[in-house]
Amino acid sequence: MSRRRFLAGVAAAPAIAAAAPDRSLIRPKALRAGDTVGLITPSSYVSDPDRLGLAERTARYFGLVPKFGKNVRKREGYLGGTVEDRLEDLHDMFRDPEVKGVFAIRGGYGASQLLDRIDYDLIRAHPKVFLGYSDITALHLAIHKRAGMVTFHGPITLSRFTPYTQTWFRKALFETAPLGRVTNPPDSDPLRPAHTLRTVRPGRARGPLIGGNLTLISTTMGTPYEIETSGSILFLEDVEEEPYSVDRMLTQLRLAGKLSAAAGVIFGECQDCRPRDFKPSYESTLSVGEVVDEILGRLRAPVLSGLTIGHTDDQLTLPLGVMAELDADRGELVIEEAGVE
Repeated sequence: MSRRRFLAGVAAAPAIAAAAPDRSLIRPKALRAGDTVGLITPSSYVSDPDRLGLAERTARYFGLVPKFGKNVRKREGYLGGTVEDRLEDLHDMFRDPEVKGVFAIRGGYGASQLLDRIDYDLIRAHPKVFLGYSDITALHLAIHKRAGMVTFHGPITLSRFTPYTQTWFRKALFETAPLGRVTNPPDSDPLRPAHTLRTVRPGRARGPLIGGNLTLISTTMGTPYEIETSGSILFLEDVEEEPYSVDRMLTQLRLAGKLSAAAGVIFGECQDCRPRDFKPSYESTLSVGEVVDEILGRLRAPVLSGLTIGHTDDQLTLPLGVMAELDADRGELVIEEAGVE
């Protein structure tokens, strides 16, 4: 072998190794009343029996039969058990033919620790509704990339579940029709709305819907599970982050080309994203809105701010990977394909 051919082969090897398998998107079956759903803690622990009782009550309220992972009540520091414990529950729920959906009881921290140990072939071979948000974003990104399965960014079982949240939860998980047009709930006080939609950049865009928690998207950059945004409708949300921290993470995505590659961007609600305890980290600070305008407002793509995604009582359940259209002028997102079949 010539030196030139050898070096060319070496240079090409990483790209081949990093290439994701060419798999078509698969959808889980819609949930039905009477179905069993697995309740797991892939991130932080939940040991309070009252909170576990609330998780059970939530499943039963929607006509589902809850089945707790056998390691759910375990606690390893701030985690819901060891990596092996949490991985076992995840795999068991996808392996169990009785279980039709897998719900995260809470987020917190720790899901990223599982990513390089998950059996993605098992998940793809047994597609099921997988639901959660916040730290669960890590699992959404990895499952989408490695298993090619639609997952659902939506409430954990300990969420508030307002009537608005319940409506979109049922539509996304129990109905096989596309969600269609989604926007914020009507407000009883139009002068002081609970949720403010704002057009940062006008226009319309269409593409696969992807996204999740900004912190988790940021921390998985540079890993085999980092988000792919090319031609997509990208949504971002977070909670209790200071404006400079939001700036830092958006800047990272900008420098990585993730923002400019997106067809459209939605910045969801950023609950309590302000200087902590009203003590800014710097003498002069910016608001999150100013950060959004400065970074996302410079994009060529349409950008909408304030959609009820993430850490908010009124919360959408969104299928990840399906085609969607963003209309930033009208403040709405149209989900064109169902996430379940």
